[in-house]
Amino acid sequence: MSPDSLIDGVPETRLALADRGLQYGDGVFETLAVRAGRPEFWEPHLSRLAAGCERLGLPLPGAGLLRQEADRLCAARDRAVLKIVLTRGCGGRGYRPPQPCTPTRALSCHPWPADAVPLAPVAVRWCAHPLSENPRLAGLKHLNRLDQVLARAEWDDPDLQEGLMCLPDGTPVEATAANLFLVRDGRLHTPRLDRAGIAGIVRGVLIGRARQLGLEVLEARVDRDELLAADELFLCNSVYGLRPVRALGERRWPAPGPLTQYLAEDFETLRRAEAA
Repeated sequence: MSPDSLIDGVPETRLALADRGLQYGDGVFETLAVRAGRPEFWEPHLSRLAAGCERLGLPLPGAGLLRQEADRLCAARDRAVLKIVLTRGCGGRGYRPPQPCTPTRALSCHPWPADAVPLAPVAVRWCAHPLSENPRLAGLKHLNRLDQVLARAEWDDPDLQEGLMCLPDGTPVEATAANLFLVRDGRLHTPRLDRAGIAGIVRGVLIGRARQLGLEVLEARVDRDELLAADELFLCNSVYGLRPVRALGERRWPAPGPLTQYLAEDFETLRRAEAA
């Protein structure tokens, strides 16, 4: 049977107390869907991992080693979620990064969430807690997720599946665990991620695919009024793909809308091709 987790290639579940990922959130991570024993969209995830390591000054483990360990965990799992965490490793007390550093790589495989159903309509809310604004970290999937933790703690209503997060000035950016798209007059809009937010893999795939299909895609600031005036609204991430928003406060949308449905079906075709 495949192990559920590997730390530096060894079946293990515990990090060293001195690991900088634990001490300071000093690292990056990736979350991948697993289908038929294979992690989906491996190359885009690896590219984002490499970009995050470069920006933080972390050595990147060999791609072959990461893939070997990922395959070891994912083998014989029909549907699962794979998480890859890279930290700067252990370095004693103090913020100064150790030179040289020996990164820690931690890979874990988790059961497929019961609610991860593509095209399942969701109701969302506005989060009161804002995203921290930091252009140098914008787009990165770094380990400090306290903004998302505090935002997600704001509600415990089973009828609400997600919360939309904004910059301190009220500009919408993303959901707590997903990217955000809106449809207006047949065009796709998605918030820019130059000040905060995560550059999601599915977000990138959808932008590229939509343009291949001849659709106009705008990455720009979106205010709350524009968002509420949208014809369709949907969220996306690597686990559940696309999920249409059916309600935000008093605003209601038909879910899924026609363009959301079209893009979701096209995306699921891409996912099946990945697993083939």
